[in-house]
Amino acid sequence: MELRRVEPELPEAIFGAPVRPHLLHQTVVMQLNNRRAGTASTKTRGKVQGSGRKPWRQKGSGRARAGSVRSPIWVGGGTVFGPLPRDYSYRIPKSARRQALRSALSLKSQEGKVVVVEPLDFSEIKTRAMAEAVAALDLESALIVIAERDDRIELSARNLPYVKVLRAEGLNVYDLLRFEHLVLTQDALKKIEERLSQ
Repeated sequence: MELRRVEPELPEAIFGAPVRPHLLHQTVVMQLNNRRAGTASTKTRGKVQGSGRKPWRQKGSGRARAGSVRSPIWVGGGTVFGPLPRDYSYRIPKSARRQALRSALSLKSQEGKVVVVEPLDFSEIKTRAMAEAVAALDLESALIVIAERDDRIELSARNLPYVKVLRAEGLNVYDLLRFEHLVLTQDALKKIEERLSQ
């Protein structure tokens, strides 16, 4: 399939906004934190298996005092201050997230890394077709944004590590910064404009 570059007028309010590095950083850290499972877990002295009996008498044996085989200083004992399951997720204000997305899009635009193409329509699911389409545009890595769900496009890119396909509503700062080029369809551009101009 042959892709054709088009040169539409990119909306200034979205692709010409000031770039705010601190917002980009905050948003990426938030996204990565929200992905963490938070399932790391260790056993404290109250949770490890072992007798509750005092191993030997307090005085007279010549050995150091010991009250439990589950003590953290014993091999096989509990862990002190180890990780326990927790929720790492948090949110930054919606207005800040929107501004961060505008900043990321503006950064790509300033660097000349925004490509708008037509048509983006695959007749079948074919990884080779996607690889050839990206190579024809002379792109090393690309985030391709489409307007609506299209399994033929999404599944064709699934096995390419340097290409990711997102729907317009799923566009995010982390993926924008992770890939070198941003490839948009004209319909996706309209959806992004609607989303960020509200």
